[in-house]
Amino acid sequence: MPDKLLSIEQKRPEGDWRNAKVEFRKGTICYSAAPKNIAYLGLPNPREWQPFDADWKLPPNWKQIILAGMKERLQKYRSFRLFMEICVRCGACADKCHFYVGSGDPKNMPVLRAELMRSVYRRYFTLTGRIFGALVGARELTEDVIKEWFYYFYQCTECRRCSVFCPYGIDTAEITMMGRELLDLIGCNINWVMEPAANCFRTGNHLGVQPHAFQDSLQFAADEATQITGLPIEVPINRKGAEILFVMPSADYFATPHYYTLLGYLMLFREIGLDYTLSTYASEGGNFGLFSSHELMKRLNAKIYEEAKRLRVKWILGGECGHMWRVFHQYMDTMNGPADFLEPPVSPITGTRFENARSTRAVHICEFAADLIHHGKLRLDPRRNDRWNVTYHDSCNPSRAMGLLEEPRYILNSVCRNFHEMPENTIREQTFCCGSGAGLGTDENLEMRLRGGFPRANAVKYVKEKHGVNLLACICAIDKATLPTLMEYWVPGVEVAGVHELLGNALVMTGEKERTTDLRGDDLPDDDLCGEPLVKVREEAARE
Repeated sequence: MPDKLLSIEQKRPEGDWRNAKVEFRKGTICYSAAPKNIAYLGLPNPREWQPFDADWKLPPNWKQIILAGMKERLQKYRSFRLFMEICVRCGACADKCHFYVGSGDPKNMPVLRAELMRSVYRRYFTLTGRIFGALVGARELTEDVIKEWFYYFYQCTECRRCSVFCPYGIDTAEITMMGRELLDLIGCNINWVMEPAANCFRTGNHLGVQPHAFQDSLQFAADEATQITGLPIEVPINRKGAEILFVMPSADYFATPHYYTLLGYLMLFREIGLDYTLSTYASEGGNFGLFSSHELMKRLNAKIYEEAKRLRVKWILGGECGHMWRVFHQYMDTMNGPADFLEPPVSPITGTRFENARSTRAVHICEFAADLIHHGKLRLDPRRNDRWNVTYHDSCNPSRAMGLLEEPRYILNSVCRNFHEMPENTIREQTFCCGSGAGLGTDENLEMRLRGGFPRANAVKYVKEKHGVNLLACICAIDKATLPTLMEYWVPGVEVAGVHELLGNALVMTGEKERTTDLRGDDLPDDDLCGEPLVKVREEAARE
């Protein structure tokens, strides 16, 4: 079966690229948004339709809406106009997109995907385009062009790998975001983005989990952590006056393997005696507005800070999530800031001042935990993870958008004895995407997900064959949800975990009972059950 998807034709297509006709084939598209979700969010043109329908039921004046929206955004966002103007089509980005590598479709080259919009920009917003038209690469805006935009802007995960290689610094993800935002104006959006966003407004999280179910889920996790450790573990919810508001993606208390990461959080907080609270209103760190429009992104991000204000906390600690951190790090301060009602984050355990979070007042859990380890505040026995040969996937948003590269590796090297890096051109700033981010991780889009995820899987396959790697660690909820399918298809025998699951396994808690299983309920390696644990070794290493 994988051989079929590997039959990729890297050749020049017949005909002119400006031909906008698209074949909507199941397996390569996402279903349209349900009218109820569009209406709930107050977005235009809620209706029943699907991408493979001939009639998309667009508003009668759809063309005027798109062009007016484009004009407004060109005036509002200097970066948008700049990116429309400065590309020299050098091709440096061409083979850097995982969707192009996995599909061979030239319109998935970042340069050509952007050209789909840039050609319309030329026709209506430049003098040469209005006069010379197709001679200077300008195109008329037609319904076929709208369908083409939908097809290809929803084959981009906004991972920004192409931007790393662009000599002009063009952020193609921003062009995709503008394309999707313009499509939103006429009601052309996908359910895998709009339903989570609507749920987030309705119940506080993407999954639509009600407050009482949220509380029950966390209590269940606390009970299981108590069972594993023999220690009473409690989860504070909606507690006013706590020092820290902890926000995590909803998948952490609902899905697998995310749930084991949640157990790791709870055990860590219990061990250090952290004064924190969770919130039923801000029960979601993820922000699907990033995949739709700047306005929706702003609305979703605001609720976290409003809840921090209501609960009178000092600062925010965030869990293992991807797009949550891109929004915090790159957009929050200008969209919802300044967060001057909060305090600059200071670790209550080590006294470290997180100067990088002075603006957003939000600290990533990996920064927080790495600091604890560095100061020798945790007792760790890495032998408990000896069943795993681990590699690490740099999740796109924390790595490229936030620069969070060393902290997860520092944790992994402290809690595991068998850690192996994938090839240099597939990690850190050059990391390959999972192929399912930006709202594309839905089942009806499975073929394109597998194609887009192939470059990442190929790098995992390399370290599996060379080092016997059997676990792929990551710090993104979407990665944890979609990488298991990718591994099962391309690299059978490799499982997926969060970094804090492995920390939870290795954490030697004060007064814990003898641990015989890891957080998944599997037996610990035999050498962990006899003799002194390697606690002193880890303490000495941390002090050094």
